[in-house]
Amino acid sequence: MSRGKFVYRCNDCGHEYMTEAVTYLCPSCSATNSATTPPKGVLKVIYDYSGILKRSQGFEALRKTGFIDLLPIDNLWSMPPLIVGNTPLYHISEIDSGKLPFDLWLKDDSQNPTYSFKDRASALVSAYAREKGIRTIVAASTGNAGSSLAGICASQKQKAIIMVPERAPLAKLTQIMMYGATIVPVKGTYDQAFDLSIMATREFGWYNRNTAYNPITIEGKKSVSFELYGQLKKMLPDRIFVPVGDGVIISGVYKGFEDLLSLKIIDRMPAIVAVQSERSDNLVSNIGKETFTISPSDTIADSIAVDIPRNFYMAANYIQRYSGEYMTVSDEDILNASAILSRNTGLFAEPAAATAFAGMLSYSRNGILLPGTTNVVLLTGCGLKDLNAVKPGINMPDSIEPSVDNLKNIIL
Repeated sequence: MSRGKFVYRCNDCGHEYMTEAVTYLCPSCSATNSATTPPKGVLKVIYDYSGILKRSQGFEALRKTGFIDLLPIDNLWSMPPLIVGNTPLYHISEIDSGKLPFDLWLKDDSQNPTYSFKDRASALVSAYAREKGIRTIVAASTGNAGSSLAGICASQKQKAIIMVPERAPLAKLTQIMMYGATIVPVKGTYDQAFDLSIMATREFGWYNRNTAYNPITIEGKKSVSFELYGQLKKMLPDRIFVPVGDGVIISGVYKGFEDLLSLKIIDRMPAIVAVQSERSDNLVSNIGKETFTISPSDTIADSIAVDIPRNFYMAANYIQRYSGEYMTVSDEDILNASAILSRNTGLFAEPAAATAFAGMLSYSRNGILLPGTTNVVLLTGCGLKDLNAVKPGINMPDSIEPSVDNLKNIIL
């Protein structure tokens, strides 16, 4: 790793660490962490922004070099051979035959290799491990991060060990096993799988991919902000709707735009809207509170079902510092949003991704999205990853004898 390319800065105490060693949390702030509250000491990666500015690298120059100056690796050749990121951005002008008075764009990250946004983090973690000569990576996951790491590691000839709650959706578990990873079902929740993966990291020395533990993950996820700015022809959207569980994706979105702010490429932060299920709202419900309280998660949106949001302090800090917005939607709203999205756009999103779309629909119904504004929804995963969640909304017709009269009874 190039010396002096970046430092780690603690989100909580602000202390900076310059090291080439594998680093996870701030040692002083994390010393008092407990299993019942979000961890403190999550680190941010801070680059030599003044040095980049002196080289007069504008956005286009950064884009031509794959943003390597804003990545914690030395060489883009360390990245996986799979195409990660550069996902489509679709413009939607109407919903259910009603013309939208505002601009709506859908960022479809289900087009990543393992069909979720998590590939952005897995790809960079894998590249970092490759440059460090590390061959085994472990992660805890409700499914998407695990299948992502498994697929990316398969492409890089690395070993992936994935710990999942035993109730994780079968489609995601199948993906993990098909990629050849070692899968470890854990009795309990994601939080218990997370804790076991940390113990395994300490015991066996495996490199840990967990979000809100490994600072490299946020650096991978921030790439979506660079893409949005480029795809919108260097125009900042007015709002970006983001599904939220642990708070890492939204922190990544903020970090990407914050990098651009630090380089004076942009002069403001777009309004970023954190959207959670009301049945798993432990991040947004605790913003601004002195004491963190936990409500057991029980939502159909398994990818964002989290009791203890591991990146709570960083996400809350970003939301408060940049006047972000946050809200909850019901599981019924999420299922309805998934159906509306599918039939209007041909994009089938898993419930966690549809949560962001449900937030946008709520804003639209309440007249918050003003005419002429530009709004983006992050669609973070494919609907085929969790078919059981949408079954209640599917009414499969009975089979018919193959005759035109029977066909008319169905069609007409």
